[in-house]
Amino acid sequence: MMGPRQEAQGALFYEFPIEDHVPQDHMLRAIDRFVDLSGIRRHLAPFYSSAGRPPVDPELMIRMLLAGYTMGIRSERRLCEEVHLNLAYRWFCRLDLTGPVPGHSTFSKNRHGRFRDSDLLRHLFETVAARCIEEGLASGQRFAADASLIQADAKMPTGRTRRRKRTGPPRRSTPRTRRALSGRIWRRSAMRPSARPAR
Repeated sequence: MMGPRQEAQGALFYEFPIEDHVPQDHMLRAIDRFVDLSGIRRHLAPFYSSAGRPPVDPELMIRMLLAGYTMGIRSERRLCEEVHLNLAYRWFCRLDLTGPVPGHSTFSKNRHGRFRDSDLLRHLFETVAARCIEEGLASGQRFAADASLIQADAKMPTGRTRRRKRTGPPRRSTPRTRRALSGRIWRRSAMRPSARPAR
């Protein structure tokens, strides 16, 4: 028997924990264990003014950056949209359903301004690396870098076939090729009329 048609009815209040809707094996859950952002306010304090309206929480923007790097989101505009829509990203960024997501321009100004001037990302990297060493996930003794060279294949197809190279004996030189090789070829379009050779 076919059930009744479901029609969406907007409720005034929704009450449920976001954490219940984030899978236990989600990558952001594993990362959240090792992210300690308790010291970034002290690190960024000299770069904020005591006057004006309250700034956007720097911990929120750092968590958004981490979510974007982890999930391969390169665009700041798209990252703000994804954090607005995705419950797992909201949980990782400590936002509830009604929490406002900062605009992409605010996000970009902080990333290229305060975060770069204060060397915050290096500080965070060193903090997370030290935490991973403490937990036994890294030894801190070796460093590996991928230096493989891959030939680029970025040539656009032109639709023309390549000309075969001649395998026979070289052709005899003509007067034009002899002039070109001796450096006496004239570019008449670039010369003054008075400097053109007489015919």
